[in-house]
Amino acid sequence: MERYRKRRLNPRFVILCAVLAALTLAVIAAGISKLLGGGALPAEETPVPAYVEKDYLTVNEWSRPGEALKKIKGVVIHYVGNPGTTAQANRNYFESLSSGSTATYASSHFIIGLEGEVIQCVPLTEIAYASNSRNGDTVSIEVCHPDETGVFSRPSYERCVELTAWLCHEFRLDPKEDVIRHYDVTGKLCPLYYVEDPEAWDAFLEDVSAAADALKAAEREAEENF
Repeated sequence: MERYRKRRLNPRFVILCAVLAALTLAVIAAGISKLLGGGALPAEETPVPAYVEKDYLTVNEWSRPGEALKKIKGVVIHYVGNPGTTAQANRNYFESLSSGSTATYASSHFIIGLEGEVIQCVPLTEIAYASNSRNGDTVSIEVCHPDETGVFSRPSYERCVELTAWLCHEFRLDPKEDVIRHYDVTGKLCPLYYVEDPEAWDAFLEDVSAAADALKAAEREAEENF
């Protein structure tokens, strides 16, 4: 009987096969995610940018119900509607609702102040009471504004672009499709200026897209240099 030698596998070939298999699985997962409408599941403790100050509301019926976000499929931009107020003042207002004395449901994941400061009120694993029928699958950003026009200050605008781009990058969202105004959910004039001036809103989305693309490029460069 003729004997056959056992062929030894080249280690490089094995590694190449493993890499190709991983890439194939990644492509399949991305395709499934696309079919399901994009978005991502929030991590248990998603690290936020260093400029974000966490000051969570206490868990309560009126402003932080503690209900889990099942999937993040969008970012909703709001304005606070109280000219000249600070991020901290608006955060404290949400906290005051916990008493139930006004029977008002309201909150937001993030509040951006007049100088670009950011307070996180609700974890990214939970819903906030901000966007009505989209509470269950979106992250909400409230932005302070200096006057009744609702125009964001330059520091607030730039921070809103930065934070929104980070959220889009983190949760695999398309800025031009998945970033919306409160107005787009309910017809409420919020954020006022960016409803009254659609071109300003389009410019905001362009800025967010550019910032998100920059984050992708930086990530690719970091991977290549690893």
